[in-house]
Amino acid sequence: MVNFKTQVTIIGGGPSGLLLSQLLMNEGIDTIVLEKHSKSHVLSRIRAGVLESGTVEILKQAGVGERIDIDGFVHEGTYLSSENKGFRVSFSETVGKSVTIFGQTEVTKDLYQKQEEREANIFFQVKNVNIIDPKCSKTEVIFEDEIGKEIKIVSDFVVGCDGFHGVSRQRIPLNQRKEYERIYPFGWLGILSETPPVSDELIYANTCDGFALCSMRNNNLSRYYLQCDVNTKAEDYSDDYFWKELIKRLPENSKDNLRTGPSIEKSIAPLRSFVVEPLQYGNLFLVGDAAHIVPPTGAKGLNLAVSDVHYLSEGLIAFYRGEGDKKLFNYSKTALNRIWKAVRFSWWMTTLMHEFPGTKEFDRKIKISELEYLSHSSFAQAHFAENYVGIPL
Repeated sequence: MVNFKTQVTIIGGGPSGLLLSQLLMNEGIDTIVLEKHSKSHVLSRIRAGVLESGTVEILKQAGVGERIDIDGFVHEGTYLSSENKGFRVSFSETVGKSVTIFGQTEVTKDLYQKQEEREANIFFQVKNVNIIDPKCSKTEVIFEDEIGKEIKIVSDFVVGCDGFHGVSRQRIPLNQRKEYERIYPFGWLGILSETPPVSDELIYANTCDGFALCSMRNNNLSRYYLQCDVNTKAEDYSDDYFWKELIKRLPENSKDNLRTGPSIEKSIAPLRSFVVEPLQYGNLFLVGDAAHIVPPTGAKGLNLAVSDVHYLSEGLIAFYRGEGDKKLFNYSKTALNRIWKAVRFSWWMTTLMHEFPGTKEFDRKIKISELEYLSHSSFAQAHFAENYVGIPL
Protein backbone atom coordinates (compact mmCIF):
# COMPACT_ATOMS: atom_id res chain seq x y z
CA MET A 1 0.00 0.00 0.00
CA VAL A 2 1.22 3.50 -0.92
CA ASN A 3 0.72 6.16 1.79
CA PHE A 4 0.10 9.88 1.34
CA LYS A 5 -0.47 12.70 3.81
CA THR A 6 -2.31 15.94 3.11
CA GLN A 7 -4.41 18.51 4.91
CA VAL A 8 -7.70 18.11 3.01
CA THR A 9 -8.82 15.10 0.95
CA ILE A 10 -11.52 15.96 -1.59
CA ILE A 11 -13.61 13.14 -3.05
CA GLY A 12 -14.97 14.24 -6.42
CA GLY A 13 -13.25 16.05 -9.27
CA GLY A 14 -16.23 17.98 -10.61
CA PRO A 15 -16.57 21.77 -10.38
CA SER A 16 -17.22 21.92 -6.62
CA GLY A 17 -14.27 19.68 -5.70
CA LEU A 18 -11.92 21.49 -8.07
CA LEU A 19 -13.07 24.93 -6.89
CA LEU A 20 -12.56 23.98 -3.25
CA SER A 21 -9.09 22.64 -4.03
CA GLN A 22 -8.20 25.79 -5.94
CA LEU A 23 -9.36 28.17 -3.18
CA LEU A 24 -7.50 26.18 -0.53
CA MET A 25 -4.30 25.85 -2.56
CA ASN A 26 -4.37 29.60 -3.17
CA GLU A 27 -4.03 29.91 0.63
CA GLY A 28 -1.21 27.38 0.86
CA ILE A 29 -3.42 24.51 2.10
CA ASP A 30 -2.52 21.10 0.67
CA THR A 31 -5.22 19.01 -1.01
CA ILE A 32 -5.61 15.71 -2.83
CA VAL A 33 -8.58 15.22 -5.19
CA LEU A 34 -10.04 11.80 -6.04
CA GLU A 35 -12.21 11.39 -9.16
CA LYS A 36 -13.83 8.10 -10.19
CA HIS A 37 -13.99 9.00 -13.89
CA SER A 38 -11.38 10.11 -16.40
CA LYS A 39 -10.81 13.80 -16.98
CA SER A 40 -12.24 13.52 -20.50
CA HIS A 41 -15.42 11.95 -19.11
CA VAL A 42 -15.89 14.76 -16.59
CA LEU A 43 -15.44 17.36 -19.32
CA SER A 44 -17.91 15.61 -21.64
CA ARG A 45 -20.85 16.06 -19.26
CA ILE A 46 -23.30 18.69 -20.52
CA ARG A 47 -24.69 20.79 -17.67
CA ALA A 48 -26.57 24.05 -17.38
CA GLY A 49 -24.66 27.26 -16.88
CA VAL A 50 -26.72 30.05 -15.30
CA LEU A 51 -24.29 31.65 -12.85
CA GLU A 52 -25.43 33.93 -10.05
CA SER A 53 -23.41 37.10 -9.56
CA GLY A 54 -22.08 35.69 -6.27
CA THR A 55 -20.92 32.55 -8.07
CA VAL A 56 -19.06 34.64 -10.65
CA GLU A 57 -17.29 36.56 -7.88
CA ILE A 58 -16.17 33.36 -6.14
CA LEU A 59 -14.87 31.92 -9.42
CA LYS A 60 -12.93 35.13 -9.96
CA GLN A 61 -11.45 34.81 -6.46
CA ALA A 62 -10.25 31.36 -7.51
CA GLY A 63 -8.62 32.83 -10.61
CA VAL A 64 -11.01 31.41 -13.21
CA GLY A 65 -13.05 34.46 -14.14
CA GLU A 66 -11.21 35.63 -17.27
CA ARG A 67 -13.13 33.58 -19.83
CA ILE A 68 -16.42 34.25 -18.03
CA ASP A 69 -15.87 37.96 -18.61
CA ILE A 70 -14.97 37.39 -22.27
CA ASP A 71 -17.33 34.60 -23.33
CA GLY A 72 -20.16 34.76 -20.80
CA PHE A 73 -23.53 36.28 -21.65
CA VAL A 74 -24.72 38.73 -19.00
CA HIS A 75 -28.52 38.55 -18.65
CA GLU A 76 -30.30 41.37 -16.87
CA GLY A 77 -33.67 39.67 -17.04
CA THR A 78 -35.62 36.63 -18.18
CA TYR A 79 -38.89 35.87 -19.94
CA LEU A 80 -41.82 33.94 -18.53
CA SER A 81 -44.96 32.95 -20.40
CA SER A 82 -48.36 31.50 -19.66
CA GLU A 83 -50.84 30.32 -22.26
CA ASN A 84 -48.40 31.49 -24.98
CA LYS A 85 -48.36 35.08 -23.67
CA GLY A 86 -44.92 36.23 -22.56
CA PHE A 87 -43.61 38.91 -20.23
CA ARG A 88 -40.17 39.94 -19.04
CA VAL A 89 -38.82 40.24 -15.49
CA SER A 90 -35.93 42.70 -15.27
CA PHE A 91 -33.29 41.75 -12.70
CA SER A 92 -31.43 45.03 -13.13
CA GLU A 93 -34.51 47.19 -12.54
CA THR A 94 -35.93 45.18 -9.63
CA VAL A 95 -32.83 44.16 -7.64
CA GLY A 96 -29.91 45.75 -9.47
CA LYS A 97 -28.21 42.45 -10.31
CA SER A 98 -27.74 40.06 -13.22
CA VAL A 99 -26.85 36.46 -14.03
CA THR A 100 -24.22 35.17 -16.47
CA ILE A 101 -24.69 32.35 -18.96
CA PHE A 102 -21.49 30.30 -19.08
CA GLY A 103 -21.51 26.52 -19.39
CA GLN A 104 -20.65 24.41 -16.37
CA THR A 105 -18.39 22.29 -18.57
CA GLU A 106 -16.41 25.43 -19.40
CA VAL A 107 -16.13 26.30 -15.70
CA THR A 108 -14.79 22.80 -15.03
CA LYS A 109 -12.31 23.07 -17.92
CA ASP A 110 -10.93 26.35 -16.54
CA LEU A 111 -10.64 24.89 -13.05
CA TYR A 112 -8.70 21.88 -14.35
CA GLN A 113 -6.32 24.20 -16.15
CA LYS A 114 -5.68 26.20 -12.96
CA GLN A 115 -5.22 23.02 -10.94
CA GLU A 116 -2.69 21.70 -13.44
CA GLU A 117 -0.81 25.01 -13.34
CA ARG A 118 -0.51 24.57 -9.56
CA GLU A 119 0.52 20.92 -10.02
CA ALA A 120 -2.42 19.77 -7.92
CA ASN A 121 -2.60 16.14 -6.78
CA ILE A 122 -5.56 14.64 -8.67
CA PHE A 123 -6.16 10.89 -9.00
CA PHE A 124 -8.50 9.89 -11.85
CA GLN A 125 -10.44 6.65 -12.34
CA VAL A 126 -10.25 5.68 -8.68
CA LYS A 127 -12.46 2.93 -7.29
CA ASN A 128 -13.44 1.28 -4.01
CA VAL A 129 -13.09 4.54 -2.06
CA ASN A 130 -13.48 3.98 1.68
CA ILE A 131 -13.51 6.66 4.40
CA ILE A 132 -12.27 4.80 7.46
CA ASP A 133 -13.25 6.85 10.53
CA PRO A 134 -14.42 10.46 10.13
CA LYS A 135 -14.50 10.80 13.92
CA CYS A 136 -10.75 10.19 14.18
CA SER A 137 -8.40 13.17 14.60
CA LYS A 138 -6.63 12.04 11.42
CA THR A 139 -9.03 10.47 8.93
CA GLU A 140 -7.91 7.80 6.48
CA VAL A 141 -9.22 7.40 2.95
CA ILE A 142 -8.29 4.17 1.18
CA PHE A 143 -8.87 3.61 -2.55
CA GLU A 144 -7.54 1.85 -5.63
CA ASP A 145 -5.98 3.85 -8.44
CA GLU A 146 -6.59 3.27 -12.16
CA ILE A 147 -4.19 0.29 -12.26
CA GLY A 148 -5.59 -1.31 -9.10
CA LYS A 149 -2.86 -0.21 -6.67
CA GLU A 150 -4.17 0.38 -3.14
CA ILE A 151 -3.45 3.84 -1.75
CA LYS A 152 -4.07 5.37 1.66
CA ILE A 153 -4.38 9.10 2.35
CA VAL A 154 -4.20 10.45 5.90
CA SER A 155 -5.61 13.96 6.27
CA ASP A 156 -7.12 16.39 8.74
CA PHE A 157 -10.40 16.69 6.86
CA VAL A 158 -12.33 14.86 4.14
CA VAL A 159 -14.79 16.65 1.86
CA GLY A 160 -17.40 14.73 -0.11
CA CYS A 161 -18.00 16.43 -3.47
CA ASP A 162 -18.90 13.11 -5.09
CA GLY A 163 -22.52 13.70 -6.02
CA PHE A 164 -25.84 12.14 -5.12
CA HIS A 165 -24.65 8.56 -5.75
CA GLY A 166 -21.24 9.00 -4.10
CA VAL A 167 -19.82 7.21 -1.08
CA SER A 168 -19.38 10.21 1.22
CA ARG A 169 -22.96 10.76 2.36
CA GLN A 170 -23.38 7.05 3.08
CA ARG A 171 -20.51 7.30 5.58
CA ILE A 172 -22.75 9.29 7.95
CA PRO A 173 -24.62 6.71 10.07
CA LEU A 174 -28.33 6.39 9.32
CA ASN A 175 -29.24 7.21 12.90
CA GLN A 176 -27.33 10.50 12.65
CA ARG A 177 -28.54 11.81 9.30
CA LYS A 178 -31.95 12.93 8.11
CA GLU A 179 -32.87 12.94 4.44
CA TYR A 180 -35.69 14.99 2.90
CA GLU A 181 -36.84 14.21 -0.62
CA ARG A 182 -39.53 14.95 -3.18
CA ILE A 183 -39.61 13.12 -6.52
CA TYR A 184 -41.41 14.97 -9.32
CA PRO A 185 -43.63 12.95 -11.69
CA PHE A 186 -42.00 14.25 -14.88
CA GLY A 187 -38.62 14.82 -16.45
CA TRP A 188 -36.91 17.21 -18.83
CA LEU A 189 -36.24 16.15 -22.41
CA GLY A 190 -33.29 18.29 -23.46
CA ILE A 191 -31.54 18.80 -26.78
CA LEU A 192 -28.47 20.72 -27.88
CA SER A 193 -28.55 22.10 -31.42
CA GLU A 194 -26.17 24.16 -33.53
CA THR A 195 -28.75 26.88 -34.10
CA PRO A 196 -29.02 30.53 -33.00
CA PRO A 197 -30.95 30.94 -29.72
CA VAL A 198 -34.61 31.83 -30.11
CA SER A 199 -34.14 34.70 -27.63
CA ASP A 200 -31.35 36.83 -26.22
CA GLU A 201 -32.53 35.84 -22.71
CA LEU A 202 -33.96 32.63 -21.28
CA ILE A 203 -37.64 31.81 -21.80
CA TYR A 204 -39.57 29.79 -19.22
CA ALA A 205 -42.90 28.72 -20.70
CA ASN A 206 -45.97 27.11 -19.16
CA THR A 207 -48.90 25.75 -21.16
CA CYS A 208 -51.55 23.13 -20.55
CA ASP A 209 -49.31 20.80 -22.61
CA GLY A 210 -46.45 21.27 -20.16
CA PHE A 211 -43.28 23.22 -19.52
CA ALA A 212 -40.59 24.40 -21.94
CA LEU A 213 -37.28 26.22 -21.46
CA CYS A 214 -35.20 28.00 -24.08
CA SER A 215 -31.55 28.58 -23.19
CA MET A 216 -28.23 28.92 -24.99
CA ARG A 217 -24.52 28.11 -24.85
CA ASN A 218 -23.29 30.66 -27.39
CA ASN A 219 -24.52 32.59 -30.45
CA ASN A 220 -24.83 29.40 -32.49
CA LEU A 221 -25.48 26.74 -29.87
CA SER A 222 -28.90 26.46 -28.25
CA ARG A 223 -30.17 24.35 -25.38
CA TYR A 224 -33.90 23.56 -25.23
CA TYR A 225 -36.01 21.52 -22.82
CA LEU A 226 -39.52 20.06 -22.76
CA GLN A 227 -41.43 18.55 -19.86
CA CYS A 228 -41.84 14.85 -20.61
CA ASP A 229 -42.78 11.51 -19.10
CA VAL A 230 -39.92 10.55 -16.78
CA ASN A 231 -40.35 6.86 -17.65
CA THR A 232 -39.47 7.37 -21.31
CA LYS A 233 -36.08 7.42 -23.05
CA ALA A 234 -34.48 10.14 -25.14
CA GLU A 235 -34.47 7.91 -28.22
CA ASP A 236 -38.27 7.65 -27.97
CA TYR A 237 -38.47 11.24 -29.23
CA SER A 238 -37.57 12.36 -32.75
CA ASP A 239 -36.14 15.79 -33.49
CA ASP A 240 -39.26 16.53 -35.53
CA TYR A 241 -41.48 15.82 -32.50
CA PHE A 242 -39.32 18.00 -30.29
CA TRP A 243 -39.44 21.07 -32.53
CA LYS A 244 -43.17 20.77 -33.16
CA GLU A 245 -43.86 20.46 -29.43
CA LEU A 246 -41.53 23.33 -28.56
CA ILE A 247 -43.26 25.67 -31.02
CA LYS A 248 -46.62 24.79 -29.44
CA ARG A 249 -45.32 25.85 -26.02
CA LEU A 250 -43.49 29.05 -26.95
CA PRO A 251 -45.02 32.50 -26.44
CA GLU A 252 -46.55 33.83 -29.65
CA ASN A 253 -44.05 36.66 -30.01
CA SER A 254 -41.11 34.20 -30.06
CA LYS A 255 -42.31 31.52 -32.47
CA ASP A 256 -41.12 33.24 -35.63
CA ASN A 257 -37.59 33.54 -34.19
CA LEU A 258 -37.10 29.80 -33.69
CA ARG A 259 -34.50 28.17 -35.92
CA THR A 260 -34.52 24.38 -35.95
CA GLY A 261 -31.85 21.84 -36.84
CA PRO A 262 -30.51 18.38 -36.01
CA SER A 263 -29.88 17.70 -32.32
CA ILE A 264 -26.25 17.00 -31.45
CA GLU A 265 -27.12 15.77 -27.95
CA LYS A 266 -30.39 14.53 -26.48
CA SER A 267 -31.14 13.34 -22.95
CA ILE A 268 -33.82 13.05 -20.28
CA ALA A 269 -33.21 14.31 -16.76
CA PRO A 270 -35.45 13.32 -13.81
CA LEU A 271 -36.41 16.04 -11.33
CA ARG A 272 -36.11 15.79 -7.56
CA SER A 273 -35.67 17.91 -4.46
CA PHE A 274 -33.33 16.38 -1.87
CA VAL A 275 -31.53 17.61 1.24
CA VAL A 276 -29.52 15.75 3.86
CA GLU A 277 -28.89 17.09 7.36
CA PRO A 278 -26.35 17.62 8.81
CA LEU A 279 -23.59 18.33 6.28
CA GLN A 280 -20.88 17.30 8.70
CA TYR A 281 -19.92 14.14 10.58
CA GLY A 282 -16.69 14.43 12.53
CA ASN A 283 -14.05 15.56 10.05
CA LEU A 284 -16.21 14.70 7.03
CA PHE A 285 -18.08 17.50 5.22
CA LEU A 286 -20.59 17.25 2.36
CA VAL A 287 -20.71 19.70 -0.53
CA GLY A 288 -22.92 20.10 -3.60
CA ASP A 289 -24.96 17.19 -4.96
CA ALA A 290 -23.67 14.93 -2.19
CA ALA A 291 -25.71 17.11 0.17
CA HIS A 292 -28.61 18.40 -1.90
CA ILE A 293 -30.36 18.17 -5.26
CA VAL A 294 -32.75 20.76 -6.70
CA PRO A 295 -34.82 20.59 -9.87
CA PRO A 296 -33.11 22.67 -12.55
CA THR A 297 -36.05 25.03 -12.97
CA GLY A 298 -34.58 27.67 -10.66
CA ALA A 299 -30.98 27.27 -11.96
CA LYS A 300 -29.65 26.62 -8.46
CA GLY A 301 -27.65 23.38 -8.69
CA LEU A 302 -24.15 24.65 -9.50
CA ASN A 303 -24.75 27.91 -7.63
CA LEU A 304 -25.62 26.07 -4.41
CA ALA A 305 -22.52 23.91 -4.75
CA VAL A 306 -20.39 27.05 -5.14
CA SER A 307 -21.97 28.65 -2.07
CA ASP A 308 -21.21 25.45 -0.10
CA VAL A 309 -17.60 25.68 -1.25
CA HIS A 310 -17.51 29.35 -0.23
CA TYR A 311 -18.69 28.66 3.32
CA LEU A 312 -16.51 25.58 3.79
CA SER A 313 -13.38 27.16 2.33
CA GLU A 314 -13.80 30.14 4.65
CA GLY A 315 -14.00 27.78 7.62
CA LEU A 316 -10.98 25.71 6.56
CA ILE A 317 -8.88 28.79 5.79
CA ALA A 318 -9.75 30.32 9.18
CA PHE A 319 -8.81 27.05 10.88
CA TYR A 320 -5.41 26.81 9.21
CA ARG A 321 -4.73 30.47 9.95
CA GLY A 322 -5.05 29.67 13.63
CA GLU A 323 -8.37 31.51 14.04
CA GLY A 324 -10.13 28.54 15.63
CA ASP A 325 -12.72 26.08 14.36
CA LYS A 326 -15.97 27.96 15.07
CA LYS A 327 -16.60 29.00 11.46
CA LEU A 328 -15.64 25.54 10.20
CA PHE A 329 -17.96 23.68 12.54
CA ASN A 330 -20.80 26.13 11.85
CA TYR A 331 -20.54 25.19 8.16
CA SER A 332 -23.53 22.84 8.18
CA LYS A 333 -25.89 25.34 9.81
CA THR A 334 -24.71 28.24 7.65
CA ALA A 335 -24.90 26.34 4.37
CA LEU A 336 -28.27 24.71 5.13
CA ASN A 337 -29.83 28.10 5.80
CA ARG A 338 -29.12 29.13 2.21
CA ILE A 339 -29.80 25.66 0.80
CA TRP A 340 -33.36 25.53 2.11
CA LYS A 341 -34.13 28.97 0.67
CA ALA A 342 -32.96 27.79 -2.75
CA VAL A 343 -34.84 24.49 -2.40
CA ARG A 344 -38.02 26.45 -1.62
CA PHE A 345 -37.59 28.69 -4.67
CA SER A 346 -36.80 25.76 -6.99
CA TRP A 347 -39.83 23.85 -5.69
CA TRP A 348 -42.08 26.90 -6.12
CA MET A 349 -40.90 27.60 -9.65
CA THR A 350 -41.17 23.94 -10.63
CA THR A 351 -44.71 23.75 -9.27
CA LEU A 352 -45.71 26.97 -11.00
CA MET A 353 -44.28 26.21 -14.44
CA HIS A 354 -45.04 22.49 -14.88
CA GLU A 355 -48.24 20.54 -15.37
CA PHE A 356 -48.69 17.72 -12.86
CA PRO A 357 -50.57 14.52 -13.73
CA GLY A 358 -54.21 14.72 -12.69
CA THR A 359 -54.22 18.52 -12.39
CA LYS A 360 -57.77 19.81 -11.85
CA GLU A 361 -59.24 22.78 -13.70
CA PHE A 362 -59.23 24.78 -10.45
CA ASP A 363 -55.48 24.21 -10.03
CA ARG A 364 -54.85 25.28 -13.63
CA LYS A 365 -56.82 28.49 -13.08
CA ILE A 366 -54.81 29.25 -9.92
CA LYS A 367 -51.53 28.76 -11.80
CA ILE A 368 -52.60 31.07 -14.63
CA SER A 369 -53.72 33.64 -12.09
CA GLU A 370 -50.38 33.54 -10.26
CA LEU A 371 -48.44 34.04 -13.49
CA GLU A 372 -50.78 36.88 -14.45
CA TYR A 373 -50.15 38.50 -11.08
CA LEU A 374 -46.39 38.08 -11.54
CA SER A 375 -46.59 39.73 -14.96
CA HIS A 376 -48.05 42.95 -13.51
CA SER A 377 -46.76 43.24 -9.94
CA SER A 378 -43.41 44.96 -9.41
CA PHE A 379 -43.30 43.53 -5.88
CA ALA A 380 -43.84 39.96 -7.12
CA GLN A 381 -41.20 40.46 -9.81
CA ALA A 382 -38.69 41.78 -7.28
CA HIS A 383 -39.30 38.71 -5.09
CA PHE A 384 -38.79 36.43 -8.10
CA ALA A 385 -35.67 38.30 -9.24
CA GLU A 386 -34.10 38.34 -5.77
CA ASN A 387 -34.32 34.56 -5.58
CA TYR A 388 -33.34 33.91 -9.19
CA VAL A 389 -30.14 36.00 -9.12
CA GLY A 390 -29.26 34.48 -5.75
CA ILE A 391 -29.72 35.66 -2.19
CA PRO A 392 -26.54 37.18 -0.73
CA LEU A 393 -23.86 34.85 0.61
